Amino acid sequence: MKLKEIILRHLQMKMKFPFTTSFGTIQDKEFILVEVKDEEGRSGWGESVAFTSPTYNEETLKTNWHMIEDFLIPLLKGKEITHPDDVSAIFEPIRKNNMAKSAIEGAVWDLYAKREGVPLYQALGGENTTIDVGISIGIQDTVEDLLAIIKKHVEEGYKRIKVKIKPGWDVEVMREIRRSFPDIQLMADANSAYRLEDLPQLKKLDEFNLTMIEQPLASDDIVDHAVIQKELKTPVCLDESIHSYEDARKALQLGSCKIINIKIGRVGGLTESKRIHDLCKEHNIPVWCGGMIEAGVGRAHNVALTTLSNFTLPGDTAASSRYWEQDIITPEVTVQDGVIQVPDKPGIGYDIDLEAVKKFTLKEKVYSL
Repeated sequence: MKLKEIILRHLQMKMKFPFTTSFGTIQDKEFILVEVKDEEGRSGWGESVAFTSPTYNEETLKTNWHMIEDFLIPLLKGKEITHPDDVSAIFEPIRKNNMAKSAIEGAVWDLYAKREGVPLYQALGGENTTIDVGISIGIQDTVEDLLAIIKKHVEEGYKRIKVKIKPGWDVEVMREIRRSFPDIQLMADANSAYRLEDLPQLKKLDEFNLTMIEQPLASDDIVDHAVIQKELKTPVCLDESIHSYEDARKALQLGSCKIINIKIGRVGGLTESKRIHDLCKEHNIPVWCGGMIEAGVGRAHNVALTTLSNFTLPGDTAASSRYWEQDIITPEVTVQDGVIQVPDKPGIGYDIDLEAVKKFTLKEKVYSL
């Protein structure tokens, strides 16, 4: 297929509540929505997960727009794409900028699946028609507030509770959670808030029977994580440290983790996500799909990816209504008793609500190929 047109839209959607992690608070989510069109007028949709500030990684919404407009779109001009995997190869001359690459590549995957007349999850090789999901809960003003939120989501049936931690909001918080919820599947997400010298504090988390502790050390580290994994009974999960298949391969070789969180944008797209999934499956390392506070398009891509067989741990793909008063897809992503039914329509399986897209759009630009 040949792409005829790419449309970039800068959207802003207000979340229902502020979401706080160790590196800041967000409530107004801005992102880039990508629409790619083929010569027959079909559209495929992708979503950039870069934030407006370089807090999660070095990419931002503005740098993504720049990279897509000035480098990635020009690389696609005149190219014949036989399979979405081709996009990764076309983008290979551009270093990193994974979230920018993923936004376009995801749209091409959606378009490809629609042209083939199959759901995206089947195009990816997914096997599961339902997926188990958990919930991610940010840092709260008080432990009592946190316990009330956990209680609500446990009653809703979410299969796993992930709680953000940081120095000063960790061991005692987890102790209170375990007192109130002794049997839930519980994990802690540190978002790189600790250093190697904090190992004695991290070892105290072993008593709480956590499913994992996610990314306790620096966002670019796999060496010190190997040191602490040898000392901790709790499995270490790597998130920010894994940007590619090669990062994952080296982390597994060093023993840096026992679990890997795959985020499509962080690793550069669905093709690379599949490669990391297959590597981890080969080494008996479970994976799960992390979230970046996606709107409906990015959420739909996460749903499709999670149908691959080695996604054996509940991911972060909560219902649309968890974050948004109104999403940009119909129907919205819904969760029943901690389970999402995977849509079976061609492509991402959800329709784009163009009126909602228009409502939330701050800027739009069309590029002919």
